Amino acid sequence: MLAGPAVPREPLDTLKYIPLSAQDPKTYLSFGANLRERFESIDAVSFGAGGAKAQSYVISRLEAHADLRLADQLQAFVQLQSEFAPGKTVITPVDRNRLDLEQAFVTLTEPIGGGLFRLRVGRQQIGFDLQRFISARDGPNIRQSYDAIWADYETGPWRLVGFWSQPVQNRDRRAFDDFSSGHLTYGGLRAERKILEEAELAVYLSQFKQDNARFASVSGNERRNIADMRFAGKAASFDWDIEAMGQKGRIAGQSIAAWAFGSRAGYTFAEALWMPRLGLQADAASGDHNPHDDTLGTFNPLFPNGYYVTLAGFTGYTNFIHLKPSLTLHPAPAFSVMLAAAAQWRETTADAVYTQPDVAVAGTAGHGGAYTGCYVQARADWQITPHLSSAVEAVRFKAADALRAAGGRDGSYIGVEGKFGW
Repeated sequence: MLAGPAVPREPLDTLKYIPLSAQDPKTYLSFGANLRERFESIDAVSFGAGGAKAQSYVISRLEAHADLRLADQLQAFVQLQSEFAPGKTVITPVDRNRLDLEQAFVTLTEPIGGGLFRLRVGRQQIGFDLQRFISARDGPNIRQSYDAIWADYETGPWRLVGFWSQPVQNRDRRAFDDFSSGHLTYGGLRAERKILEEAELAVYLSQFKQDNARFASVSGNERRNIADMRFAGKAASFDWDIEAMGQKGRIAGQSIAAWAFGSRAGYTFAEALWMPRLGLQADAASGDHNPHDDTLGTFNPLFPNGYYVTLAGFTGYTNFIHLKPSLTLHPAPAFSVMLAAAAQWRETTADAVYTQPDVAVAGTAGHGGAYTGCYVQARADWQITPHLSSAVEAVRFKAADALRAAGGRDGSYIGVEGKFGW
């Protein structure tokens, strides 16, 4: 901590730690900023179906924050955001936001009954685990914020969480015009417990509400009651992360019955050259088997982290089965390379092929076979300094007949990214 006189100083550290009390070094004000620049080129948005054209562009994100701490008890945090997408021909709500409020919350921390209680109120970011379904959405230009009340209590191996939120919806008509409303809400209860030496089990129950939702076979007010379980950890050289989610509810007089499963596992040869890790990712999510019955089976991925699959956005976590072996190497402590090949299928051919996050490819529902294609992926990450990092990712997707029959084609993506944090 910068309050210590022996801690080495860097330029501008006087703004990172501004003491406000001579008696308490934990009462201070801190300023910071993050800049992310990424060049992206994709030659087949939505696999080129519907006449989508190739795009090459830059997405630029600048965040600046102020963090006030009063002892270990109170925190007030404010963060502004500014995002641009020069060269992007199709601007979506997550691409451009010239100036807005990304976070603004107050956190109260109190020791209670041998544990630690936290209450956080305001605009904030929420992410669970690998962020398959609940994320801060770091892949696109604009991150996902939530106007929320959050409470958690930690004691021993347990952590209990309760939250209710109105997810923030982005727009760019003028400065500070992002909004949330009761038309889109998400909240629930979660319990986590550490087991074994390096493993954790988490269970949560939540409810998702969205008015005027639209699916291929039905539109209306969507209400989903959700149960989720995750088991993750490490044992010697083996690591794993397994999660399953079930969804029940109603939409426009129809019932909802949907599910999803996700897993990542790997084995690291820690003593071998470059510390190779062999990994296997397996995922599946339900689709709607019969668009004419009274049950919607299409899984809603909620607030997914797009780069859980790839940054290319070719694959959404809806109506799909996904198998992906990978190899990760570490030629240097701050440098890693990941190589992967994957295949994917539809869970049911009655429903569409979906791209990220849950966008149906026109003309695929009820047409073609289950196999939708395969892809290869290469990614390199380099932590250049504690403040500066870079990454390169390339994806080549070979589309199967189900996509080609709908006017789709093979697709390529490349992204080159630089991040600076202060």
